[in-house]
Amino acid sequence: MKYVSTTEIGKKWNISTGRIGTLCAEGRIPNVQRAGNMWLILEEAKKPVDARIKSRKYRKQPND
Repeated sequence: MKYVSTTEIGKKWNISTGRIGTLCAEGRIPNVQRAGNMWLILEEAKKPVDARIKSRKYRKQPND
C-alpha cells in the first residue's frame, strides 16, 4: 500500500488539488489519511463519481 499526495492524484485524475482535498474531507475517497495539513491517498484509489445532477429535472418549468 503506497500513499501519494493530492498533487500526484490531481495529475492522474486531471482535477485540482483543492477539489481533491474537498473530496477527502467529505469522505468521498475511501482510505485516506490526514498527515498534518496534507492528505495521503492510496495510489490505487479510484476517482469518485461526479455527484452533480445531470438530468435537469431540478429546474423549475415555466407556467403554461
